[in-house]
Amino acid sequence: MANDLNKTRVTILTGTYRIKGDVDLLPGARLTDYMTEAKDFIALTDAEVWETTLGGRQVFSAPFLNLRRDHIQVIAPGH
Repeated sequence: MANDLNKTRVTILTGTYRIKGDVDLLPGARLTDYMTEAKDFIALTDAEVWETTLGGRQVFSAPFLNLRRDHIQVIAPGH
């Protein structure tokens, strides 16, 4: 199954943080569909968490991060 997934880099804004990471999507799947079908959390790999302030510092990075869906204000594919 892992070979059937495509990593899609996303940028996520919450009320406090800017998060960059990879979401595993099935080939041809849209990020919008993934978010619509997500339950309470979404899984990110190779995640970086940054302060949202201008010139904000990196808070931490993690190989895996579960992010509660209701904290997401904006999600966009790409860097």
